[in-house]
Amino acid sequence: MDREAILSEIQRLEKEIAEKKERLAALRKSFPARKVKNYQFFNSDHRRVTLSDLFGNHNELIVVHNMGKSCSHCTMWADGFNGVYHHIIEKCAFVVATPDPPEVQNAFAAERRWQFPMISTRGTTFKEDFGFAKDGTYYPGVSTFQKDADGNIFHIADAPFGPGDDYCVVWHLFDLLPSGSQHFHPKRKINKTSPFDLTNNIAIQVRNYAEAVHFYKNTIGMTVIDETPGSETKFSFGGQNFYVENNEKEYGNVCFELAVEDFQRAKEELLKNGCRIAKTFGEKSVLIDDPYGLKFHLFESV
Repeated sequence: MDREAILSEIQRLEKEIAEKKERLAALRKSFPARKVKNYQFFNSDHRRVTLSDLFGNHNELIVVHNMGKSCSHCTMWADGFNGVYHHIIEKCAFVVATPDPPEVQNAFAAERRWQFPMISTRGTTFKEDFGFAKDGTYYPGVSTFQKDADGNIFHIADAPFGPGDDYCVVWHLFDLLPSGSQHFHPKRKINKTSPFDLTNNIAIQVRNYAEAVHFYKNTIGMTVIDETPGSETKFSFGGQNFYVENNEKEYGNVCFELAVEDFQRAKEELLKNGCRIAKTFGEKSVLIDDPYGLKFHLFESV
């Protein structure tokens, strides 16, 4: 085929695919909604939440069925959603559900700098009930839900995820290249040039704690995520998590957080270059002071 004939066939197929996508969307919308129970989960802060809670101020909800930290493909899909999360929540609520325990979710979300909320489906039949788990094997995809004025929750639609789908942009971009997308396998590490990955957690030690919390909430406009009265408040702001800590003696300290794959090796390298351990939280979790003014929590990503 010559160039003009190929271009004509491409345009014909693009139109046909667009029409079929419109038909598919219409069929999904016409599928009878099914009332579902108000499932209970734990969020990544280990607090119990219900399916109803996940809607927030919206009456529509998107739940992404992520296979967890062990799946690099699911991680890439979630990275993509993170970039458009602030657009999504203008229309509906959005949550990523994994079978990982909350503490793993929390650490991994910080490492990936994810802004969206997460829930752990561990100990529930949620994934099985919607077809995204069978015989102990998990499958990726998305489910949508709607809540009516009486608080009833209805399941609206599902879609599977996989290479080449419409929910991850990289496949379609790669298919425009001569090499295509067939042999691409995503890697999980973000910072390819360093063993350290900066998380989205920042700790700030403050004096006049109650006044500080009021200031960050009401003047700066940070959103309170969690609070230990009189001790620490977790805020979210611009995709960052800020942990405001009550510390009258050492106020003014700002601590970042770095994740590494090999904690012992990273710690030895830092100590060799003049850093000191200011505080030990666990076997693979310490607070580091470098000799130039930076303080950071160093931990091994699990």
